[in-house]
Amino acid sequence: MDKLMTVREAAVPLGTTEKGLRWMIYAGTAPKSALVGGRRRMFRESDIQAWIDAQFKD
Repeated sequence: MDKLMTVREAAVPLGTTEKGLRWMIYAGTAPKSALVGGRRRMFRESDIQAWIDAQFKD
């Protein structure tokens, strides 16, 4: 099972701030995420890595 990451934790490997990641979520450019328990936005570690990898594809 993938490690789940909070917005704060996910911002680190993405090289942005928590505020920057929240803007990416709003703009629809962030990696896949979900509201867990209807309140807390969480990211799968594998989705973060897949999003980073996709940024290097032509």
